[in-house]
Amino acid sequence: MKTRFVILIVAVLAGFPVYGQSTGNAVTDALLAAYSPRNFSSVPVTDQQIDLILRCGIKAPSARNTQPWRFTVVREEATLKKLVNNIVPGNILIIISGAEGSGTGVSVDFDCALATENMFIAASGLGLGARIIAGPVKAAADMKDTLHIPVGFRPVMALRLGNVEKQADGVTGATTRKSIEEIVNYVK
Repeated sequence: MKTRFVILIVAVLAGFPVYGQSTGNAVTDALLAAYSPRNFSSVPVTDQQIDLILRCGIKAPSARNTQPWRFTVVREEATLKKLVNNIVPGNILIIISGAEGSGTGVSVDFDCALATENMFIAASGLGLGARIIAGPVKAAADMKDTLHIPVGFRPVMALRLGNVEKQADGVTGATTRKSIEEIVNYVK
């Protein structure tokens, strides 16, 4: 595992194609290589990985720099099973909660999404599997006390993290994306 992690980091930093796609830029290569696997393993996510991922979430931009999020790291297996039905031991879930009653010009859900995406990209860059999921949010709202979600905050989304059984690449492991012609138009 440690060897794969080192190879992945070296490849990303060197600008090499990690999963068959390369632009020569480490950031865009990481974005193009990211995907949401389903084949999680029971190899635990380390404290160092969690810390780095959380730090990346904290660095996300937010409207008026309000940083209206709080992150709850769930490791306890019984609690995880109440939130995600196919959880694997060693996986974690980060519940991203947003401040309730924020002011004008602030979009808490959007800001929380930006923090979630930062953590998703960080996890992918560390060689972890990451899935942004909305299903546990309702269950998390019903478990605010158990999850120690601060008063004045509500769960907005969740991020599942774990190691993966077999490293698939971003081309064969991801669902097909629409073509750029289907999505983008230009005003001339």
